[in-house]
Order: sequence, then C-alpha cells, then structure tokens
Amino acid sequence: MTTGVVYGIDEDRAQPPEAPWTAFARRAAGRYPIDPHGFDPHLRDLVAPLAGLGVRYEVDHPEHLPERGPALLVANRGMGLIEPLVLTLAVRTARRRRLRIVGVPNWPVVADALQKLGGIGAYHQDLKAVLAAGHLAAVPLGATWLPGAVGTPPLGLLAAALEYPVIPVAVLRGGPFGLPLRPWRVLIGEALDVNDLAHEFAPGDPLGAAELAEAAGEGVRGIIEAAAR
Repeated sequence: MTTGVVYGIDEDRAQPPEAPWTAFARRAAGRYPIDPHGFDPHLRDLVAPLAGLGVRYEVDHPEHLPERGPALLVANRGMGLIEPLVLTLAVRTARRRRLRIVGVPNWPVVADALQKLGGIGAYHQDLKAVLAAGHLAAVPLGATWLPGAVGTPPLGLLAAALEYPVIPVAVLRGGPFGLPLRPWRVLIGEALDVNDLAHEFAPGDPLGAAELAEAAGEGVRGIIEAAAR
C-alpha cells in the first residue's frame, strides 16, 4: 500500500513539509533519500521556511513555470547570495517544486552543505543529468552591480539546455539595499522558442549555446526593462 510520503527519488515531486519531530525520527532511522549529486530533498523542505524568514518577495507570472518536468531558468544576479535564495523560495511558493541552483563553489565543507540543499556544480555534465532527470534548474548570469544590467550568460552550461525549455527570469532587488522594507520581485518570463535551435544544432554544440545565450540574455534584459517602465 502506497503512503503519502515518498522516500525515494522521483521526478522532483515536492512533498508537503513534514512536522520536525517526524522528520527527525525518520532521519534517525536512516529513511531519507540522497540523489547522485548529494541533494537531500527533505532536508531542504525543512530548511527552506527557516531560510526564508525575513525575506519578503513577490512572484509575477508564476504560470510560466512548468508544474512538472525539466526546465532551465536563466536569471540575473548581483554579487551576493540572496538572489538564488529568493528565486528558490519563489519557485517553491509558485509551483511547490524544488529548484536546483547551478554554481556551487568547490570549497571544502561549503560545497557539501550547498549540495545537500540542492546546489550543483557549474559543470555541463551535472546540469545535463539534472535536466534529464526532470528537475527545475537555475543558471545565474554573470554577477553585476549595475541596475538593469544582465551579466554574461555561461555558454558551457547553456550548451546542456538545447533540448529543454529555457525560461528567462528577472530577480529585482528589494530595498533599500536589499533590506526587507520593500519586497524583492521575481518576474518569470515566457519560455524561449528554442525549437529552431534544437533542430539546427546538436546537443552541446557551442554555436547553438551561443545563440541560446544571446536569446536568454535578451529575454532577461527585456523583462527588466519592462518592469522599469
């Protein structure tokens, strides 16, 4: 008989968070899943509400996010860590899904902790594997402090996404200076039309990645400019 809680790895289905005492008892018994990248999804379910304390955010057009299946979100960011957190919380709120953030630094202890919470390394093969498994992933563009700037798209990573939906996203800083006096805004754009690229270029083709990167950067820039009007 199937219970309401899934202990194995499935298609990124976000289970409702468990009561802390239930989770602790289950973890003490060793009944919790870890995926090949070190992700501990139920630990993330417990940590996410705590991480979001004091972070105010709004999500525009959440309907552009798929309810199931893979997609790559391409988002702007500043120099800090708050944008990936806000984006993760927004996806959790909008679709009850877990978002895999690409770009875990290869630092001792820190890398292991971030991987347990869903981060993956900035490697083509890792992103490819996560998308092939049906997950949502997010690639932050190059960091910039300039208002309205988008940053450089990572060509090597976008080469892994030629077969999958790519969604531009703008994360607009709360204020002032990111403080919770004004909420952050997460604006979800429509998925890019990549059918022509997928037919013209083989997966991993650098030329296809360059065209996809240009389209993703323009998509993010267009969202930011529209929000500023």
